[in-house]
Amino acid sequence: MEYRQLGSTGVRVSAVSLGSWLTYGGSVEEATAAECMHVAYEAGVNLFDTANVYMRGRSEEVVGRALGRYPRDSYVLATKVFFPMGEGPNDRGLSRKHIHEQVRHSLRRLGTDYIDLYQCHRYDDTTPLAETCAAMHDLITAGHVLYWGVSEWSADQLTAAVELCEERGWRAPVSNQPQYSALWRKIERDGVLAACDRHGLGNIVWSPLAMGVLTGKYLPGASPTPGSRAATEDAWFMAAYMEDDVLRAVQDSLEVARDANVPVAQLALEWCLRQSGVSSVIIGASRPEQLAQTLPAGDGGISASVIRAYDAVLEPVAGHISRTLGVAR
Repeated sequence: MEYRQLGSTGVRVSAVSLGSWLTYGGSVEEATAAECMHVAYEAGVNLFDTANVYMRGRSEEVVGRALGRYPRDSYVLATKVFFPMGEGPNDRGLSRKHIHEQVRHSLRRLGTDYIDLYQCHRYDDTTPLAETCAAMHDLITAGHVLYWGVSEWSADQLTAAVELCEERGWRAPVSNQPQYSALWRKIERDGVLAACDRHGLGNIVWSPLAMGVLTGKYLPGASPTPGSRAATEDAWFMAAYMEDDVLRAVQDSLEVARDANVPVAQLALEWCLRQSGVSSVIIGASRPEQLAQTLPAGDGGISASVIRAYDAVLEPVAGHISRTLGVAR
């Protein structure tokens, strides 16, 4: 497993990290989730990502119990705050009140006394940015959090936060968690990657397999297999991915993988890891055996020529997707 600096910080994270969205604490039994995390840990994964809103806290509980078997200093634990956690008027957002209350709940559920990376899950237009930045700085000063970051913030929002923190002498965000894949390149077009590079933020990218589409399991002109994500209530996430021209391009990309004799999932992850500013790619797993196709991406063994061939097949359809597909995670 390759380890990379998280932006301009001194902490090193595994090139492949394990997430828990839509899986742990929900559709995946806890014993299976723990086994997936064990396989990942033994393979060298040291970054585990979750969020308070995933299954309304159950995901944090499952992740915390699974990681409890390992020395606390051997892994980097990341969670998030922003989305509603109750029905009250202050049970959401990035106010000082909500942040301080939610970090206590997350620490309890995770069974730890500090969070390595605490991320603002979205930007909060209803709270002054200075209030949010000050609250995150205070958590770091108090020792509850070591680093803070953001997820799905725009380039302007990132820049404003960094500049404000530098002006006030506060701890600035060190990371961004955007959606990014060979099919979803919106952060390139919108200048988010450039802003992160300019301010020293590392990107921990989610959905690097485009919700499974890049594995080639969906075929043009065919209905999704029952039980697959595209056949469930989450299918609206994937509407633009399921267009026939996109699925045909993905099938063509399988030929690139076969010619290179590498699993296509590994190739898709390596594509992300070769892009400037990417510190880690978040994968998911509902069964331990799925990790055999994705964890090797952390060793950087695919040639640059194969990456270029893969990019050439998918780039023509990626621009259309980034203009039409929404973000809701």
